Amino acid sequence: MHLSDLRGRSVAVWGTGREGMAAARAVAAHGPASLVAVDDRTNFLSLPWEGPLAEAAPLVTGEEGLSRLIAADVVVRSPGVPQTHPWMLELRRRAIPVTQGTALWMADHADRTVGVTGSKGKSTTSSLISHLLTAAGRPNVFGGNIGVPTLELPEAELYVLELSSYQCSDLTDSPRVSVVTALFPEHLDAHGGEREYYQDKLNLIAHGPHAVVVNGADPRLALELGDRAAVRAGRSDSTHVASGPDGAPWFHLRDQPLFPRAVLPLVGRHNEGNLCVALAVLETLGVDVVERKDTLAVAVAEFQGLAHRLTEIPDPSGLVFVDDTLATSPYAAMHAIDAYEGRPLTVIVGGNDRGVDYTPLRDHLAEREITVIGIPDSGPRIIQALAGLPRVRCEIVEDLPAAVRQARKLTPADGVVLLSPAAPSYGRFRNYEHRSEAFREAIAETAAR
Repeated sequence: MHLSDLRGRSVAVWGTGREGMAAARAVAAHGPASLVAVDDRTNFLSLPWEGPLAEAAPLVTGEEGLSRLIAADVVVRSPGVPQTHPWMLELRRRAIPVTQGTALWMADHADRTVGVTGSKGKSTTSSLISHLLTAAGRPNVFGGNIGVPTLELPEAELYVLELSSYQCSDLTDSPRVSVVTALFPEHLDAHGGEREYYQDKLNLIAHGPHAVVVNGADPRLALELGDRAAVRAGRSDSTHVASGPDGAPWFHLRDQPLFPRAVLPLVGRHNEGNLCVALAVLETLGVDVVERKDTLAVAVAEFQGLAHRLTEIPDPSGLVFVDDTLATSPYAAMHAIDAYEGRPLTVIVGGNDRGVDYTPLRDHLAEREITVIGIPDSGPRIIQALAGLPRVRCEIVEDLPAAVRQARKLTPADGVVLLSPAAPSYGRFRNYEHRSEAFREAIAETAAR
């Protein structure tokens, strides 16, 4: 469905955050027969709905919103509306078409777009792709799930989008190059289950992309893809890491060495995989990666890692504190723990409890010597899941500042204190940025004592 298809039809925009605002403005510009905005006040951090926006799309709140959604020819929902919302179930029962701003945008821009999703790595990988394309002389606009709605992006010859599972779920056009970095259970409460979550994620590649690029080392992704044609980065027939001319690890394109692994400033094997995927995308887009390897090496070295993703915070004590507050699942925390393998490590876990199964984290730590400190709300349940592991020291404390104080007592001077919560921030914190801010404040306050 294109935006132009909404001309002369009755449209309801569901959600009044940034995505909802962008959708209402875009739809209004295409001459719908009627336009209304609906906010059920349970799923959105709503912004003021006033002025020309309110004139174009009057706002309906509360239970009346359902009747307005049902009366519409088309509903444009914000990504924050879960698949499991009772109103979504009713709209499906009545066969009322539901789409999203990203799906409407993609219908007109898919041929110029690289779309990146994944349970982990999509932010770093999409940032790397955009950064390296620019360095290789391919200007692009970077957007998507990074705070700028797609419907507000400027016109460009090439786009690189980070796309959440929510954004992927309503697509009816795949990006020209569709990229998947990893698959593991995440956001199951909003999608309805593990199978539904995978289906929504992989909807990115379900509508005729010109090329599919994936992380070939991800086991769940390999299982879901089967024998589907795809560039599988991380394998020897694509971009991968192997011993280089000097015996150290190098990035390669098939049998051609590109540059040393040490050029990449990001820690962890998962970040090696992210760069392999990014380089494979560049080759898919026609960039001569071997010819441009020196230029790309400089760009890789200059790449700034994302804030709150394995961000190291030096401390006068000699400890290294690491802010990985974006790690909201046990699998993300596992990757972060692996990044500091071989060093004394204390990890702080816990946040909003969505009932996630922490057995994979237990299995991952079964043979490790590590200290784990649990904070509310899910921290005690995580600690319970780790009970009995012989080399895992577990503690439960009342809040994040207490966790930092305890970590200082338990971690050797050359060790690492890692905030990798394996849970979202909501409940105790406004958002992940607030949790990160509280972590830094606790580090500063305890350092002064």
